Amino acid sequence: MDGAQNRENRENRERRGMRENRERRGMRENRERHAVHSSYIWLGGLQGAAAVLAALLVGALPQIIPELFNPDSLGQFVNGGLAAIIIALLFLGAVIVSLAASFIYRLVSYKHIWYEFGDEEFSFYSGVFNKKRVHVPYRRIQSVDQTASLLQRVFGVCTVQIDTAGGASNKAVSVPFLRKADAEALRADLFARKSAAVGAPFREADAPSSFGNVLDAPAEVWDDVRGVFAGSEVDTGRISFQYGITNSELILTGLSNNTTLVLVVVGIIGVFSQVADFVSQMAGEAGGAVAEVLADAGLALFGNSLIALIVVGLIALSLFVWVMSALGACISFGGFKARRRGDRIEVERGLLQHRFHGVSVDRVQSVVVKQTFVRRIFGFCELSLGKVDASSGSGGMDDSLSEGALIVHPFVKVDRVPEIVAGLVPEFADMPTERRRVPKVALRRALVRRTVIQGWGLWCAVALALLHVGVMFGVGAYGDGFMSAGELFWFDRIALVGYVACAVAEVLAAVGAVLWARSSWFSFNRRFMQVENGGLGSVSVCLPREKIQFGFSKSNPLQRRAKVATITARTAAGLQGTSTRLIDACEEDAAAWLAWLVPGGNVIE
Repeated sequence: MDGAQNRENRENRERRGMRENRERRGMRENRERHAVHSSYIWLGGLQGAAAVLAALLVGALPQIIPELFNPDSLGQFVNGGLAAIIIALLFLGAVIVSLAASFIYRLVSYKHIWYEFGDEEFSFYSGVFNKKRVHVPYRRIQSVDQTASLLQRVFGVCTVQIDTAGGASNKAVSVPFLRKADAEALRADLFARKSAAVGAPFREADAPSSFGNVLDAPAEVWDDVRGVFAGSEVDTGRISFQYGITNSELILTGLSNNTTLVLVVVGIIGVFSQVADFVSQMAGEAGGAVAEVLADAGLALFGNSLIALIVVGLIALSLFVWVMSALGACISFGGFKARRRGDRIEVERGLLQHRFHGVSVDRVQSVVVKQTFVRRIFGFCELSLGKVDASSGSGGMDDSLSEGALIVHPFVKVDRVPEIVAGLVPEFADMPTERRRVPKVALRRALVRRTVIQGWGLWCAVALALLHVGVMFGVGAYGDGFMSAGELFWFDRIALVGYVACAVAEVLAAVGAVLWARSSWFSFNRRFMQVENGGLGSVSVCLPREKIQFGFSKSNPLQRRAKVATITARTAAGLQGTSTRLIDACEEDAAAWLAWLVPGGNVIE
């Protein structure tokens, strides 16, 4: 009796499970399938064929070019030789085959690529032979970004990338060749469903603010034109705060990059080299040896101006790279806008290649204020938000998302940072104010650490000195058979430039150590922790307590003797997480910080 009852119960469960599966399958079949735009076929096919042709050219040119410059082969080519005709036909055939294969594959795969919205998740389907179905729960969506190349902008299509909170192991979902209107609707729909899933309230905030530059006008024209197939603009929600960058900020963004520092270093080395050249000339006039060495080296054509010629050439090259970098930065940040829309942060920029990043505020891990040496002199900084990152499998979307940091202003006055943070991420507005600076003993330790242990200038100078001694020993032992007088002269000159470069590096390391000891600190209050590491540049990171995964304090025997410790806080920002660290904090302050973290499973090492 019991066995019959169990069988009946089991059969009822099976029938109920089959009925539920049929219902779910019916619901999936009734969902609206959203196809990508037809430009996926012909525009994507052209891009694929262009990549194949580029590979063919790279592989064929090394064999074709020598033949073109060969008189015999060139004569055969001009006279319509059989070999040249065969090569031309083979290349033309390769072009036709690559175009046909690319278009056929795109045409077939177009019928198997679509996306749909479920009750609790977004689904994306693709693949011809190997079927792929990606399901993304709405509550796990971290950011929705989109990019459009110059050609895509002309036709009004773009690629949408959906990142989840899974880090590097959970790669982003890329939906290619969507109309601009469809991309905007997709972005608005995903964030609306995410807000409904997590119960996030809509935020009312201050009135929008606005800053602009001369490149905003052509960027707005681009946006107004939208493209051939873009469709009508979609309302994606109310903007509560918005800003751009001014003309001066746009120009200085490019001019204040690290090329400036390289230019200064090259100039310093050039001046020292010119001084060394002057001293050598004076010694030559006194003894006549330098003139004989120059004659032996065969450099009389250049006279005494060869060093100056090299230095001028290096400085001119640095200036050219600097100017081109500045122009590239201006074009890249043309039309820059950052805004707060509901519970998400949006950043868009790019005059030619448009980039759009939309990040849910609950995925922001930190606020980062970064200053390079040049920007620190003038009181400017780069403002970015640390966020959980997901690998797209294509090396990342662009440089503004490097290491999980979203740049929300590339070049801003430091005193404007609180205003932007209050409008863009008011959740981070309550930053701590009490600063716990590193103790005085940290200066001595920083000088030893940066100029000796990590002092690459010192160790390069030691290696160069050993090489110099070895060369002098060889010259003394073997004379001209080891190195001629002219070669020895230029070796000494190059070694002198190397010593100067090493000395400059050591001086900069010492100055950086002093500045680090004077401007490094950390602080914490009820909700936030903030760490600033100074030096020639500086990086300040503000972390919400709830975003800190774990933290620990570590000290070696020398640190314990000096009563200092290294504190480290770990967040989920980036692909593998990010550690924020301060070396040589006061031992008592480190202990107070650990007590602030408890409970959290923190470890004291």
